[in-house]
Amino acid sequence: MKTGVIDIGGGMRGIYAAGVFDGFIDFKIHFDYCIGVSAGTANIVSFLAGQRGRNYRFYIRHAQDRRYMSLDNMIRRGEYFNLSYIYETLTNHVDPLNYDALIASDSEMKIVVTNAKTAQPEYFDKKVFSERNCRAIMASCALPIACRAVEIDGNEYFDGGVADPIPIKKALEDGCDRVVVLMPRNIALRKKPEILKPVYYRVLKDYPELIETINNRHEIYNRSIDELLELKEQGRALIICPAININARITSKNARLLDRLYKLGRQDAVKALPALREWGLL
Repeated sequence: MKTGVIDIGGGMRGIYAAGVFDGFIDFKIHFDYCIGVSAGTANIVSFLAGQRGRNYRFYIRHAQDRRYMSLDNMIRRGEYFNLSYIYETLTNHVDPLNYDALIASDSEMKIVVTNAKTAQPEYFDKKVFSERNCRAIMASCALPIACRAVEIDGNEYFDGGVADPIPIKKALEDGCDRVVVLMPRNIALRKKPEILKPVYYRVLKDYPELIETINNRHEIYNRSIDELLELKEQGRALIICPAININARITSKNARLLDRLYKLGRQDAVKALPALREWGLL
């Protein structure tokens, strides 16, 4: 049985899954396949590199720096999240990712991105880390409006969650028989239509296909939830998400709130152990 884990990200709310992954490291949980969306990709690389606590430092400590995310960044750089600072300065120098351990991991990995021109999902694998950079993660995390498009090999990319917010189909296409899905909010919550349409139409006018997909993003997400629940009924999906609603924004810098989410993730990892043991992962 090929078992995969999916981390759907969620901006700063992704610290919940960071707590889950640190719990997985504590209990030596291994997955054959890992696929991440947006902040979920950052969580996964630290997990595969065995760097427990690294993601916690990014969410709690490094994010307090205005260079990480701020209105000042938006004014000076045209993007709220300074992806170059996060995934070049911090990741390669201040709080280094262990690229060797990541590449040596025997788990397959996929990174979800959205092609800015076609608005279709694309997927990078671990080969992108051979050059010791995280541009693929930058692309997966490039929220439209909050970030500029990230260029890789002549193509522009935005956040993977635009086109494929919960990449269940990709995991199954890649041979997974069952999946563990990490979500930063309760699965009962559904997405509503985009309320920032006027802003998207102005800022993203060069990407008409992307605008159309953003307009339909809530439908894409909600359909994916329905598919996930079907897999759960079949015994092929384990969903790990908060049972309570902790109202943290994707740009939150509230260290107390984020720490609470992290600890909740750790607790929920422990609660999932019986199911993981039944799947032979423990």
